[in-house]
Amino acid sequence: MIQSPAEAIAAVRSLKEQGVDFIKVQSRLHPEGYFAIAEESKRLGIRFVGHVPDAITAAQASDAGQASIEHLTGVLLGCSTREEELRQRQLQPVPPGENRSAFLARQRAWQRDLLNSISPQKSDALLRKFAANRTWHVPTFPLLVHTGFLTPETDLRNDPRSKYVPRNLLEIWEQGRKASLESYSAEDFALRREIVKRSLEIVGRMNAAGVRLMTGTDSAAPNVFPGSSVHEDLAYLVAAGLTPMQALQAATSGPAEFLMRNGQGTIQAGKRADLVLLDANPLDDIHNTQKIRAVILNGKLLTRSHLDALLAGVQRFASTH
Repeated sequence: MIQSPAEAIAAVRSLKEQGVDFIKVQSRLHPEGYFAIAEESKRLGIRFVGHVPDAITAAQASDAGQASIEHLTGVLLGCSTREEELRQRQLQPVPPGENRSAFLARQRAWQRDLLNSISPQKSDALLRKFAANRTWHVPTFPLLVHTGFLTPETDLRNDPRSKYVPRNLLEIWEQGRKASLESYSAEDFALRREIVKRSLEIVGRMNAAGVRLMTGTDSAAPNVFPGSSVHEDLAYLVAAGLTPMQALQAATSGPAEFLMRNGQGTIQAGKRADLVLLDANPLDDIHNTQKIRAVILNGKLLTRSHLDALLAGVQRFASTH
């Protein structure tokens, strides 16, 4: 893992030579390495995206030029009046000999203190910074709801889409589900539900403040089904306060703009013919994006029968792997 400034600079230069457009940063990156990546990326004209590292603030990431932030990492913490104290508590190593009960109690107290210290004033200041710096966000609600803050109600263990997931991957998913559900209390699940609620609220406020948003799922984490989960994310964005049109733009013209691909993302003569044809209007109900009649991919028509045949093939593969 890159940590030192020298390693960070060398990595950015190497990626630039390979023609890479984006560098992804992760949660465990040390501040020195992170800011070295930010400076070298700016100098070489490469954008960097990803998580807000645990050791820095979301405001610092935005000011450093991070082009997009995934999973709302650091955002709720950045809205807390106790941000620095809570960050230091989060970074503290696990006490020697701590048992699971003590760990869960410590985690519970941290989440409770975070939720109780979220400030509208601090939230507004952070969102203004995101908007001014053009820091995009990809909340990935399917990951947050069904994996990160899983509850018994949001567990998709028996979802019919499981038939499209290979058996060996389902076994890994099951291990993740058990780890997220076993030994946790009703209070733990109540805190998780509240974190998701606050996350939806902050995304609604982001949208109202002019912060740019994109859809995302982070498949294939447990309960996050490749392909279809993007429809869930659209519905969560609408639940957060976006209009159906704004949610659709977060999945089409917004990402095209972010990726600087002006020939994509909207339906116009002369643009790429990648379309999804629906049986009902998603502006009336965002869930209508799931009523797919046909797909046009690179100008080639895939009818409902073609799509069903593709799904049948995926199901056959999944049943034997």
